[in-house]
Amino acid sequence: MRRSILLLPTCLALVAIAGCGNKGPLYYPKPAPPAAHPAPAPASTTPAPASASSVQTKPLGGS
Repeated sequence: MRRSILLLPTCLALVAIAGCGNKGPLYYPKPAPPAAHPAPAPASTTPAPASASSVQTKPLGGS
């Protein structure tokens, strides 16, 4: 009986000691090279919408 009671804590201790992940010494990853200048955006083929100040309106009365 005592042997079966000690089996669970023993197994848990072995699993905790085994751990997971990388084995051996820890290390920092190599720094990324600096990013180059971003490429310019391609020219748009659609015209830009007109601004609100350049839009001409007419009254609804038909005049």
